Amino acid sequence: MRAKTEISLLAPARDLSVGIAAINAGADAVYIGAPEFSARQAAGCSRQDIEKLCRYAHLFGCKVLVALNTLLTKEERPKAVKIAWEMYEAGADALIIQDLRLLNEDLPPIRLHASTQCDNRTKEDVLDRQRQGFSRAVLARELTIEEIRRIREATRIELEAFVHGALCVSYSGRCYMSEKVLGRSANRGCCAQLCRWQYDLLDKDGNVLERQKYVLSLRDMDRSRSLKELLDAGITTLKIEGRLKDAAYVRNVTAYYRGLLDEIFAQEDSDYCRASKGNVYLDFTPNTEKTFHRSETEYFLHGRTPDMANWETPKSTGEYLGKVIAKRKNWLEIETGKQLHNGDGLCFGDKGFMVNKVEGTKIYPNQMPEITIGEKLYRNLDIEFNKKLEQSKATRKLPVDIQLDERNNGFRLRIGAAEKEFAAEKTKAENQERAMNNIEAGLRKLGDTVFEANTVRVNLKEAYFMPASVLNGWRREVAEELANQLSRKDNSVQIPEHDKNLIEKTGQDNDAEKALMTCRYCILNEMGICRKKRGGRQAVEPKYLRSGKHKFELQFDCNTCQMRVMEVNKPESW
Repeated sequence: MRAKTEISLLAPARDLSVGIAAINAGADAVYIGAPEFSARQAAGCSRQDIEKLCRYAHLFGCKVLVALNTLLTKEERPKAVKIAWEMYEAGADALIIQDLRLLNEDLPPIRLHASTQCDNRTKEDVLDRQRQGFSRAVLARELTIEEIRRIREATRIELEAFVHGALCVSYSGRCYMSEKVLGRSANRGCCAQLCRWQYDLLDKDGNVLERQKYVLSLRDMDRSRSLKELLDAGITTLKIEGRLKDAAYVRNVTAYYRGLLDEIFAQEDSDYCRASKGNVYLDFTPNTEKTFHRSETEYFLHGRTPDMANWETPKSTGEYLGKVIAKRKNWLEIETGKQLHNGDGLCFGDKGFMVNKVEGTKIYPNQMPEITIGEKLYRNLDIEFNKKLEQSKATRKLPVDIQLDERNNGFRLRIGAAEKEFAAEKTKAENQERAMNNIEAGLRKLGDTVFEANTVRVNLKEAYFMPASVLNGWRREVAEELANQLSRKDNSVQIPEHDKNLIEKTGQDNDAEKALMTCRYCILNEMGICRKKRGGRQAVEPKYLRSGKHKFELQFDCNTCQMRVMEVNKPESW
């Protein structure tokens, strides 16, 4: 039988509780921010909590990846190195970094993953990461299946790809707009998300083609229908975006992808298997439309497609309900087959309202919106589903074999790979059958541990009287020893050598001539006027973006199918 490739589902964690929720929902690994320099200023985590998360994750063979992926000043590098050592000592399995200059520092013997902020989009880029000693490269979100496959064929480094969550419109690591306009660097963990702003789209003469539209606001990535393709192309880690998301979101999305992957692994001819252990028990049915969801796109996975962005709103749209078919003074009627609840949140375009009362397909809003018959309505807050998620007791259990053997002066109890001998007097039980059943039942009671009994074997010459308190104490002691064994970090992983002959690369040399954004996404294609597709036909093209006092020039490079957003140094009067 040929060996199967281990596949890891990687979930985000903004803190310890979210990390545990992700693991319980089926993640094979979680990524969490270091106390500082984690590319999310609002998502740093303390050493103590990361140590607790590592111990919990390792029980199931899950990994903890720590993000240390901002660009650093020369003065910050010593502190970043200190944090790297602290994360290693806390039990972290890998560091995710962007600043390549860290490779020239005295780093701990830990796996290094090249952040997507390193702009890993060509086979040459990924070969560089391989030579630089990275264990894994997090690929650019913009890559197609064919491009991923070509990178896999040319390299041996592990490949990680995003499958779900928010998208950056610029290539990651190549966006300087927030820094230039507001002094908040995306490469330093404090992006102001100018891609989610409203803009006027202007032609070369300043005429408005589109007014106050979210022309740079991409839909959320959803590649749930293409997981097998990604695996066959060479991806071994599937990543969910969302290091600022709450436990309910992470629990829901992780459980959803866990189910899809397990279906792939269960196929008779599958070449893949899970990278961690443990049975997941859910008390809800995952549905990614019911938590934060800006509609969906596979982005460039199968080439350039229309409707990658939502120009109407940057907010969560949630699940589609149906059209408004009637409107009165204080109620609306929707043509929908879905159950609505008092307290639901509904939206259309960038407007929304709450539902006070539901009567069949009639809804009574808390405030009647300005909406017309035929308008499409979405639910971006399912109050009942959210309650289930927030109150969820989803658990993960590790099956173990339990065996009790008799010894000359007592007994030996084995749980999984842990065992211990206990000296004890042996008193023959009067009712042999009942006593044997009680012993087996007592051994099965693993309580609030992460373990559950798979098999229980009792190898005794005869049944003895064993007080429940004594048996419970033995079982608890051996289970704790097993937990201690499992929670240790696997130090057998091979760490590639780091190439010390590196060119200094900061990504911060942003002069006036440099693009503020470099994008594969193209506004021309989104408008249906792609130059290549329209042939020789003429069309009025956008030239500028305008938001308040800010003005930006659009440049379209059709040879490389890229769009650049440039700063306009001296704005003209309109």
